[in-house]
Amino acid sequence: MIRSLLLSMTLVATGAGAAPTWYQPSVGTTWQWQLQGELNTGYDVEVYDVDLFDTSTQQIQSLQQQGRKVICYFSAGSLEDWRTDIKAIPTSAIGKPLDGWAGERWLDIRDKQVWRTMQNRLKLAAQKGCNGVEPDNVDGYQNTTGFALSADDQITYNRFLAQSAHILKLSIGLKNSLGLVPELVDEFDFAVNEQCLEYQECDALKPFIEQGKAVFHAEYQLRSNLCQAARSMGFSTLRLPIELDDSLRQTCP
Repeated sequence: MIRSLLLSMTLVATGAGAAPTWYQPSVGTTWQWQLQGELNTGYDVEVYDVDLFDTSTQQIQSLQQQGRKVICYFSAGSLEDWRTDIKAIPTSAIGKPLDGWAGERWLDIRDKQVWRTMQNRLKLAAQKGCNGVEPDNVDGYQNTTGFALSADDQITYNRFLAQSAHILKLSIGLKNSLGLVPELVDEFDFAVNEQCLEYQECDALKPFIEQGKAVFHAEYQLRSNLCQAARSMGFSTLRLPIELDDSLRQTCP
């Protein structure tokens, strides 16, 4: 029922058969990804991917005045205990910790209060003037979350996020979640991927490239074939620190 309502609202927002009215990054779009530390706005790129909560409206507007598009990051599949909008999420929807990420726990993506919280985050992104969003941790069904999540649960939730973003005229990227690319590529505007070269998974992202959609790709280890592989696949590839704090950046021209 909720999905049908969202889909009908999306069709109204775009006009049946009309081209989307939100930003759509194309193959080869240049980018910078920084989620921690003092934001470095000095890179000559087309897109900045920044934290939704920690980046001010003024910083977003300043980047846009430089001709940049701004994608705003938030976690859609986990609870970060330092965020200020989590009080409404019931304890029954809070699961196991994410390995390696202190203060972060998986969410039950079937819980409707989780849905409402994420809708509010999307509204915040629109209010702050973001051009698009990068919802993270949208692959809980493949992880030890504490919940019996299925692939169908994840597809339903990810589609809800995409349709909700499009209603607000926001572009949205599919973060990792490579096993669901065939089902979701038509509904997402770009992909964000971490370490597909390291894990030999990059072929799964080809459907985005085939549709002319950007694949924003980051690796955290130095690889001798990094740029050769990036060029051959059509990815927008960076080597970055895992902290995403601008302490290191290698780009592939």
